[in-house]
Amino acid sequence: MLTLLVGSSVTVAQEQRARPPQFDTDEVSRVFFANPSDAFRGERPSLSSLRSAGVEKAIAEQQTASEDSGGSGTQWAKLISAPSLEDEIKRVKLRYDSVITTPGAFNGGGYQDARLNLSVLATLFAVITEHAEDVRWKTDAPVARDVLARTARNSAAGSTQVYNEAKLRKADLQDLVSGSSITSAQPPEETNEWSMIADRSPLMEYAEQLLDTLGDHTRDAATTQENLDAVKRESELLAMLGEVLVQEGMDDYDDPDYAELSRGMTSAASGIVRAIERQDWDGVRSSVGEVSQSCANCHEQYR
Repeated sequence: MLTLLVGSSVTVAQEQRARPPQFDTDEVSRVFFANPSDAFRGERPSLSSLRSAGVEKAIAEQQTASEDSGGSGTQWAKLISAPSLEDEIKRVKLRYDSVITTPGAFNGGGYQDARLNLSVLATLFAVITEHAEDVRWKTDAPVARDVLARTARNSAAGSTQVYNEAKLRKADLQDLVSGSSITSAQPPEETNEWSMIADRSPLMEYAEQLLDTLGDHTRDAATTQENLDAVKRESELLAMLGEVLVQEGMDDYDDPDYAELSRGMTSAASGIVRAIERQDWDGVRSSVGEVSQSCANCHEQYR
């Protein structure tokens, strides 16, 4: 009896099921392909070609990111303000003045300090040349960049001739600060040729000086707030240096590991500025530690 009931239920269910739809072949062909392979145009992509396309896309994105973070005016403006550049040029000029005293002192070791200060100044004027903001001395920056960089290269050793050239740069800097222009027998380069502007060694020494001073200025919240302007300037300068060190033409600029370490310093230094804006004094100390660690990591491999 149970078997008869089950069979009867199946028969009823089948009778109640909707009939399959009927489609007009001509009408359907306008919407659907009879063969799915007809939907593809051109050669069917292979797995290897898809992987290759993915690699090419990644390379293109990396190049775009590198161009965006390169020496564009907007990028420099994000890293360092016009007041920080102007104040630092005045500070470094005073240090440079103090080492250009006599030929004897210059030849006895002063030329090393002169080379450091001239390299820093040439770098600062190079950044001003590309900076998006209206920084003071922007008109004279290309000439200042080139003449200071040239004397920095010549100051690899001390001599009376180099001392006399260094004295001319001292006078040039005084003219700039006083509001006058400087001239050069050679026309300035149209763009920054970083390989001719500064060596990595003096810039790293300068970064160490900035970091030492920054550490003294951020021992605690009270000290940080007392030296707030200096902390901001030093942080922006370190962020700028991290980007300068990976500009085309600088040593190891095309080494991915080196670029990552250098830009790590830039990121950490910019983090100090952001912490200041939030008045997060613990965050300032934490970011200073990150800058210090990034420098240590870099020095283990590069110098």
